[in-house]
Amino acid sequence: MSKFVLGPTFEEMLHPVTIDASTRKKAWEMRTEDPLDPINLYNISWRDIDNRVYYYVLPKEFTGVDANIIVLYGNRFPTGSHKVGATYSILMEKVLRKEVDPTYHTLVWPSTGNYGIGGAWVGCRMKFDSVVILPEEMSSERFDKIKEYGARAIATPGCESNVKEIYDKAKELKAENPDKVRILNQFEEFGNYRFHYYVTGNTILELISELGIGNGRVSSIVSTVGSAGTIACGDRVKEVFPEVKIVAGEPVQCPTLSLNGYGGHDIQGIGDKHVTWIHNVMNTDAVVALDDIECKKVLQTITDEVGQTFMKEFIKGSDVDSMADTLGISGVANVLGAIKIAKHYRMTSQDNIVTIATDSMDRYHSVMENMTKTYGRLDRNEAKHRFESIVLDAKTDWIFEGTMDNRLRWHNLKYYTWVEQQGKDVEELNSTMSQSFWKKEASKIEETDEMLVDYRRKL
Repeated sequence: MSKFVLGPTFEEMLHPVTIDASTRKKAWEMRTEDPLDPINLYNISWRDIDNRVYYYVLPKEFTGVDANIIVLYGNRFPTGSHKVGATYSILMEKVLRKEVDPTYHTLVWPSTGNYGIGGAWVGCRMKFDSVVILPEEMSSERFDKIKEYGARAIATPGCESNVKEIYDKAKELKAENPDKVRILNQFEEFGNYRFHYYVTGNTILELISELGIGNGRVSSIVSTVGSAGTIACGDRVKEVFPEVKIVAGEPVQCPTLSLNGYGGHDIQGIGDKHVTWIHNVMNTDAVVALDDIECKKVLQTITDEVGQTFMKEFIKGSDVDSMADTLGISGVANVLGAIKIAKHYRMTSQDNIVTIATDSMDRYHSVMENMTKTYGRLDRNEAKHRFESIVLDAKTDWIFEGTMDNRLRWHNLKYYTWVEQQGKDVEELNSTMSQSFWKKEASKIEETDEMLVDYRRKL
């Protein structure tokens, strides 16, 4: 029997305390000693070695709203982003089902950044030849990480929203060697959905139970969508708290869900100018659009020394440090989206909103340098202006409720990418309108875990 490099089950990613103690201890040590050791696969979890969830509650002096905004942050995952969980889950499922073999296949990871970085790390740790395709205008740090992890990077024309160009390049590579090349597309692979449904969703439910704040329930999940993998956590949360508002975020500059629109933007990791196959739009309750320049200005204020000094005048220093340590551009977009949603639904101190910080500043130093070139160095007056006008005075514009008509519009938009361009049929598309379709996909988690446990027994 071939010996593959595999890591945790879905259950072990959710509850790392169930991992063999010696394996868990060794994996935790290797986080710093050798981050490229494959044993770090066992560090794919929202919990640390002491079983603590990576989260904080935003100070209300910052948000300006009564609702409790809880941020799960992903920069403690291997690669510095929780997207590595999706890449591992997708590849783990395919290895177990004998769809890919590291001794033969080349993996292609279409991405706009963090998924590709995760694919480079996971693919190479699991001994696969890996190629990442991403737009040329992504931050230089993204390309550097991909190469550092041992994969090759191919840059395609455009920015974050130029996903068709990525698809076209992936098809080209596949056509050159159809037997050898395997495309692991985050926008359609249900391993991505299952990771967030089970691991992220259940982590949120357990965290809310442990925290005991507000009414002890979840009022809203706010998640900007790139692949729409992360927002799958809302499907699991809604099974327990049916009243939860699942809110998708996207850029004002590329309002695909909001206005069937298009355009370029720079909230790297989201807003990919199409509706993804794995987005359960019929279960989405609203869309909120965010301005990319505002998100970058707030990130600069949070991470720049001058901005931090200003905020520490009225916010506890440790809270400012936590935000500076864990937020990237899309994380700021999620936070601003959560503030807008709290205002829109007139939420109180009894309401808990959960959102996600996908990555952190280590991906965006070059972006911030360009911000300084464009807008000049930050001073206290500008930091104060940005905080008051963008954060405290966040408007409730650009919010679109998930009426039945809007949900149908979001669903119908899938046709143009997935049927016309990517070869799926209309019957497949129509089947995704039923919640039974999504429950069936989620039910494969237990089967996958059993396959992995059985594989270990046979070694």
